[in-house]
Amino acid sequence: MAHKVACWHLRMLLFYFLVTACHLFAASHGATDAEILVNFKNSLSTNSLLHDWNVSGIPPCTGGSDNWVGLRCNDDGTIDKLLLENMGLNGTIDMDILMQLPKLRTLSFMNNSFEGPMPEVKKLASLRNLYLSNNSFSGKIDKDAFDGMSSLKEVYLAHNEFTGEIPRSLVLVRKLTKLSLEGNQFGGNLPDFPQENLGVFNAAGNNFKGQIPTSLADFSPGSFAGNQGLCGKPLPACKSSRKKTIIIIAVVVVAVVALSAIVVFACIRFGDGKNEAQSSDPFGDGKMGDRGQLHFVRHDRDRFDLQDLLRASAEVLGSGIFGSSYKAVLLDGPAMVVKRFRHMSSVGKEEFHEHMRKLGALSHPNLLPLVAYYYRKEDKLLVSDFIENGSLASRLHGKRSPGKPWIDWPTRLRIVKGVAKGLAYLYKEFPTLALPHGHLKSSNVLLDDTFDPLLTDYALVPVVNKDHSQRFMVAYKSPECSRSDRPNRKTDVWSLGILILEILTGKFPENYLTLGKGGDADLATWVSSVVREEWTGEVFDMDMMRTKNCEGEMLKLLKIGMCCCEWNLERRWDLKEAVAKIEELKERDNDDWSNSYASEGEVSSSRAVTDDDFPFSVNS
Repeated sequence: MAHKVACWHLRMLLFYFLVTACHLFAASHGATDAEILVNFKNSLSTNSLLHDWNVSGIPPCTGGSDNWVGLRCNDDGTIDKLLLENMGLNGTIDMDILMQLPKLRTLSFMNNSFEGPMPEVKKLASLRNLYLSNNSFSGKIDKDAFDGMSSLKEVYLAHNEFTGEIPRSLVLVRKLTKLSLEGNQFGGNLPDFPQENLGVFNAAGNNFKGQIPTSLADFSPGSFAGNQGLCGKPLPACKSSRKKTIIIIAVVVVAVVALSAIVVFACIRFGDGKNEAQSSDPFGDGKMGDRGQLHFVRHDRDRFDLQDLLRASAEVLGSGIFGSSYKAVLLDGPAMVVKRFRHMSSVGKEEFHEHMRKLGALSHPNLLPLVAYYYRKEDKLLVSDFIENGSLASRLHGKRSPGKPWIDWPTRLRIVKGVAKGLAYLYKEFPTLALPHGHLKSSNVLLDDTFDPLLTDYALVPVVNKDHSQRFMVAYKSPECSRSDRPNRKTDVWSLGILILEILTGKFPENYLTLGKGGDADLATWVSSVVREEWTGEVFDMDMMRTKNCEGEMLKLLKIGMCCCEWNLERRWDLKEAVAKIEELKERDNDDWSNSYASEGEVSSSRAVTDDDFPFSVNS
């Protein structure tokens, strides 16, 4: 009997031990994510914005709720996304710590101060989205850096200091849909990407060379800007190498003969010495949230603060000449676009605030209004509404999808009229500015749900660092700025003219691709050569030509565009004259000679344009 009692007590003790162990395990498991995150926080050199990462406080996730800054949680209380952006973070990204978060699928450290080599991201084999843009990562990326990452879809490495070739393991990621590499020092040939669903690709501002592979030929020319050695569609065709080959062979033969004749041993040393470091300019000291607040310039919008933006569900939209931009979907609120400007550090605080107040006071149906802004000396954020339809550039030059209709002539005419009205309003509101817009191009024209245009990135010249504006802004590609660095009130008219020609022809202005001022390839020069020597059907975009009985009005707009692009400033139209002529245009022709379509989509070739139509020059 005593033996049975002893056994019973032993079983109960064992049971108690197992239950206690299970409870302890459950309790420790509930704190594991918190401990992991705090360990990761402590591995960083700067982490002041992660002040609520504390194991003694509320847990990081409660069901699907996000309790700590920078986190997005799954419904089961596990961590899905780590979005530590715009926090001035630096130090080491310890992937061994993050490996302990088994359901982590999105990792973003955009707009921080991280340096050194590429993090060992392949340790997070289940990662789907990786965002490392706008840091100071440097050096070559190992060939196997992305091995085993079969779920990876989006990779953003823009505006760092990476060198070498694109790693083969990244090229072979089967599910890759977005790849952003611009603003680095990558080199070599662009590889052939086999992915059928690769919808976003940008390799601008690197050192790539050679023929653009067929798999990338349908992306816009802007995706390859700033790579002096690249050629082939969508850039100009590659030059024939036959002559170069003959010269090389001749040189080799002469060298061999000379060496055998004089029997001289030669040593040749090679060295490139061309490691120009592109510095990035992130937030720096990590006190963005402590030093300032969002300043709202619109009083008809619900208010939110900077932390709301940092906690918002974010999607990277791209990296432009000013910096990166992303879509932020506020909790129970609208989608906003946040643009980070990194080249406004030379303007004073009061001057910047005053100019932002002026921008906030603007109100016009063809301007995208500024909603709010954030000021720091090193960085500025401008917040505006997200426009679902995207930009005019994406409609003209992007990949055509089944749900994306072509833009017909009436729509393009409405876009031109709206752009002209918006530009005229800027001229009226900024009478003392030489460049009331300064950066008018198709990617800065957004289209609302009715395809009416909304101008963006306008009137920023007074607050952008002068050297940066002269190097990159569209207005400084004009003939007068190429010659003398002196824009005037007709310079934005030149930009309007180029935009009109782009809308009519469907061709991207290749002179925008050069990093400096001006460029050899000029859309206005090409149009001039075609209209004087060929038939009008060679000029107009075929998609636009599906509209019947409109060629006469198209030619009128073509003439307006060319008059706006006149190189001679005295002969170039002023904005008032251009807007008046644009307003006179109609969707259908009244001229008898223009009603010449046999069927929808057929282009007229019955009338060539003569010097009487365009009595001016487009270059000097």
